[in-house]
Amino acid sequence: MDPLGARSQFVDIQTLPTWQQQLGDEEKTPLDRRDSLLGQEAFPSPFPFRADINRKIILFRGDIALLNCTAIVNTSNESLSDKNPVSDSVHQQAGPELRDELLKLKGCRTGEAKLTKGFNLAARFIVHTVGPKFKSKYRTAAESSLYSCYRNTMQLAAEQSMASVGFCVVSTTKRGYPLEDATHIAFRTVRRFLENHGNCLEAVVFAVSDTEEPVYRKLLPLYYPRSEEEEKAFLPLLPADIGNSEGEPVVPERQIRIAEKPGTLEEDSEEESLRSDLGQVGNHAFARMEGDVDKERKLILQGQMSEAAILKQHQRNYGRWLCRARAEDLSDVAALKALYQTGVDMCGRTVMVLVGRNIPVTAIDVEKALLYFIHVMDHITAKEYVMVYFHTLTGERNHLDADFLKNLHDIVDAKFKKNLKAFYFVHPSFRSKVSTWFFTTFSVSGMKDKVRYLDNLQQLFTCIKPEQIDIPPFVLEYDARVRFMPSSTRRTMRRPSHHAV
Repeated sequence: MDPLGARSQFVDIQTLPTWQQQLGDEEKTPLDRRDSLLGQEAFPSPFPFRADINRKIILFRGDIALLNCTAIVNTSNESLSDKNPVSDSVHQQAGPELRDELLKLKGCRTGEAKLTKGFNLAARFIVHTVGPKFKSKYRTAAESSLYSCYRNTMQLAAEQSMASVGFCVVSTTKRGYPLEDATHIAFRTVRRFLENHGNCLEAVVFAVSDTEEPVYRKLLPLYYPRSEEEEKAFLPLLPADIGNSEGEPVVPERQIRIAEKPGTLEEDSEEESLRSDLGQVGNHAFARMEGDVDKERKLILQGQMSEAAILKQHQRNYGRWLCRARAEDLSDVAALKALYQTGVDMCGRTVMVLVGRNIPVTAIDVEKALLYFIHVMDHITAKEYVMVYFHTLTGERNHLDADFLKNLHDIVDAKFKKNLKAFYFVHPSFRSKVSTWFFTTFSVSGMKDKVRYLDNLQQLFTCIKPEQIDIPPFVLEYDARVRFMPSSTRRTMRRPSHHAV
């Protein structure tokens, strides 16, 4: 047999109908049953009809390993060795080279996405991601992790300038995530990414099995309505939680509620009423009087500018840094694994990990490190979070100086400082404690009370469960060694570390 004949099994996504095209192939939406709901519509749909986005969406019933996409997604476990129908098919089609390549990755954290070649697949790349294990008690953490799976995959596709990406159902049955709940997160995350950052992507394929297809087909019109009529018909069926502007799950209990015109009396003066009316003129750039930027800076230097104006200028400055962070290639900094997201603490707050020994200060572009920090942390800091800093075995080349930290503190948005609830400093040395005390006392405000010094991991586990934090192996080994050493020996081991990070 001609060996080229084997290629006929692969599916060219160009031959598949888009979601927009499927509107004519299906029965009309039974709008008559929803007439009463349509009449009650009092707000615009958060997912309006967008034909341009619908033309990028493809629903495919079949084996994802056969898709001729730029990249396909493989759902696996933390060791990238999971046995499930999707992963088994991907490995079978890709060949034995894939397994050898996965061994070099040394696993993958929940919510993370890692890239390998496609080998014998029609797809050029494979994105490996790990969905969360679902427990109703930790629902918020599971939702955030599943969001990260889809978001990180889309981000990776955009960074690699991929034209198309094929998604399987990331949460497997072994992990227990309810299919319908997982589908809501998948659809809204992909939709928001395409709205905000998806110009380079030409196609997103959702590959499903026979049992998964009915759920996907039922929920697709909620997030990708194919007409204004379908948008109106399915609007009342959207869930209460549709995430934030990026599709990330939102915890209602942690949202700030501000009453309209707080603190104003009912008997508003004519001047106040006029100011309120003028405030409704518009919110686009031409309807705002920004003022003279140079004059504002001069007033700041002279101490004559209002707090509101200072805050506004600070937000503009942060916005510029954030735009740069999203535009630049920061893969070299990401490869250091010095900053990453893990699980949640005892209070359900996101845990971010900073590994001091993985920061080669003398060998990296410090400005790019600052951009990477902003890029990673921007969406995390929208709600309460904690940071764990492992000072374990840091050397002179790992120490960020006080000027850099002060600059970082001055640049970041107010939410970084407000929503940081604790900074756990693990394995500190005496000098690092002194340096940190001076820095938090004289250089920055509001940080000193949030710093907690922890001499061992057992103290950390009273705040964060072991299964909720990914600890580098060298930290575990060091902690195990030090716990059984005399105090004089421990002091000697910690002596080389002189500064705080």
